[in-house]
Amino acid sequence: MKGLNMEKKLSFQVMLCSFFCAFLLVSRPAMSQEVEDESEFNYEEGGEKGPANWGNLKQEWRKCKTGTMQSPIDLSHKRVQIIPYFGDLKIYYNPSNATLKNRGHDIMLKWGDGAGYIEVNGTQYVFKQCHWHSPSEHTVNGQTFALEAHLVHQSQNGSIAVIGILYRIGQPDPFLSLIKDDLEEISYTNETKEINTIDASLLKMRSSLYYRYIGSLTTPPCTQNVIWTIVRQVWTVTPEQIELLRVAVHDDSNTNARPLQPLNNRTIQLQPRYIKKEN
Repeated sequence: MKGLNMEKKLSFQVMLCSFFCAFLLVSRPAMSQEVEDESEFNYEEGGEKGPANWGNLKQEWRKCKTGTMQSPIDLSHKRVQIIPYFGDLKIYYNPSNATLKNRGHDIMLKWGDGAGYIEVNGTQYVFKQCHWHSPSEHTVNGQTFALEAHLVHQSQNGSIAVIGILYRIGQPDPFLSLIKDDLEEISYTNETKEINTIDASLLKMRSSLYYRYIGSLTTPPCTQNVIWTIVRQVWTVTPEQIELLRVAVHDDSNTNARPLQPLNNRTIQLQPRYIKKEN
């Protein structure tokens, strides 16, 4: 009888351990799935590791091929639904330490604790990192822009919300000017650079209008159900600033923009949001 009880106890412990491991796998934050190894994929059109083949390279990347809510898309005005009330987007950014990293396929600025968060539909998404694509990945009425910034946020349960900012050639971007020396230092390396107290609020939306749709990450594994917010107002950037970001791409494509994906009857909304006036 004693041996039987020990056997049941051991069986229960094994079952409990298996359940816990399964829980960890299911609850693992989506952000941890982001691919940072530049050798795993690239942007060469028609290449073996190019965008058309991302979904074939790994089983866990199959959504890049089979997903029906993929990003980027064209924000065509004939498909946009105008929402005539204040939107549900709130932004709270603060100065914070950050780490600048050349990931091979882009330059990423990873924020430390305290950089702030956004609120969407009452859910809080912590500001995790930002990176840049050139030319832009999203288009507006078929128009491609010089640059696109992605501000990536994550909720407590691992859900992702991204703010996209489009840029045209013009005056220097103040935020990129702030990190110019740091960008020059790491542009031709795979090293990281610690940056002390950089003001994330410089990336706040300057417009009250934004596009909203449900899409995916634009790099493998192309995780879906990402809440996208694209700022309608186009910002400006200089060719020199774009060049500092482009040198991170270590292949012959001279781009790190994924091609447009099918809309598949998804809804695109144009929403206004209330912007709190500063005292």
